Amino acid sequence: MDLITMEQLKEILARRSEWCVSLFMPTHRAGREMEQDPIRFKNLLRTVEERLLARGMRSPKVQEMLTEPHRLLQDKNFWQHQSDGLAIFFTEDIFLFFRLPVEFAETTVITDRFHVKPLLPILTSDGTFHILAISQNRLRLLEGTQHTMDEIDLGDAPETFAETFPDGFPKKQLQSHTGRPSRGGTGVPLFHGHDPSDDIKIHIREWFRTIDKAVAGILVDTQSPLVLAGVGTHFPLYKEINTYPYLLDKGIPGNPDEMKPEDLLPLAWAIVEPVFNQKREAGLARYQQLTGTGETTTDVAQAVLAAHHGQIATLFVAVGVQVWGRFDPEKNQVDVHETHQSGDEDLLDFTAIQTLIKGGTVFVVSPNEVPDQALVAAVLRH
Repeated sequence: MDLITMEQLKEILARRSEWCVSLFMPTHRAGREMEQDPIRFKNLLRTVEERLLARGMRSPKVQEMLTEPHRLLQDKNFWQHQSDGLAIFFTEDIFLFFRLPVEFAETTVITDRFHVKPLLPILTSDGTFHILAISQNRLRLLEGTQHTMDEIDLGDAPETFAETFPDGFPKKQLQSHTGRPSRGGTGVPLFHGHDPSDDIKIHIREWFRTIDKAVAGILVDTQSPLVLAGVGTHFPLYKEINTYPYLLDKGIPGNPDEMKPEDLLPLAWAIVEPVFNQKREAGLARYQQLTGTGETTTDVAQAVLAAHHGQIATLFVAVGVQVWGRFDPEKNQVDVHETHQSGDEDLLDFTAIQTLIKGGTVFVVSPNEVPDQALVAAVLRH
């Protein structure tokens, strides 16, 4: 699975070209349906080729623009390692792809800017969370939603204790055994001798600092809750050195080596769901507290301007609804249209994305959950 950073999102949004191609399609992790994914992608590329030719692009230029997508089409290893959805963005001089835990509807968009609205479910404040699963023999960082879980590449972070411990370190002291499961629970690995010695703790902290540096670097532009999974005695040691601000107090005790992502998902969701709910309720309470003071708005045009200038602290926006119009940043002017016109963009989408990249909190909710029965409701900051 691939992680979209805010820097990458900013790059995607800043790109302007006569031919910006955005492709979204569902993909499969296993089974016979997985074999159909490259065929589906090939059909999408054929659609792109036809549209570009119909709009007047010369055939040699079209083939040149499709070089990278066609190279990806031939990569068998790529198609054997998919998540639930694939998002691809390319122009004549840029090519980006993301395998993500979202089941996208098959979509092809070619305009003068990239289409990013399908990404909102994994970018918002209650969209995703992460699990850091640590054991002596294995290290994993996983990204999850309520229904999906995928592993993220941790780069150069050492995957085992042995990669960090010096030669000759008494690793036998680190061997664990699994105690009998309590009623209704799972076995929890316990270190021989109960707590690690001070010498072992020094080495564990050394390894944890390396892990923390990698994790903090990967999640630097997110506010994603992070759940630890591992031996319970390690939790306080990791929290001592942790620098990531959204590490949760509660973790998943046990041996994560024996747990598949689908096993970890419900345990982690039980921990993060109350956190998501609390954050959303706090945002709603703040909005209600400030209603009538001039520090909130449900006006789409005002929300667009506030988002562009980084003046939205919290935003509630309706999912599955579009408000069409245009924003002229030079004139600082918003025109809202009753129906879609040529050159329009979804102003709700624009407001949500701009709020996100400028540090605000966004909640994508059903239309009946937006405060004041509006399509957008924002708490402003100045």
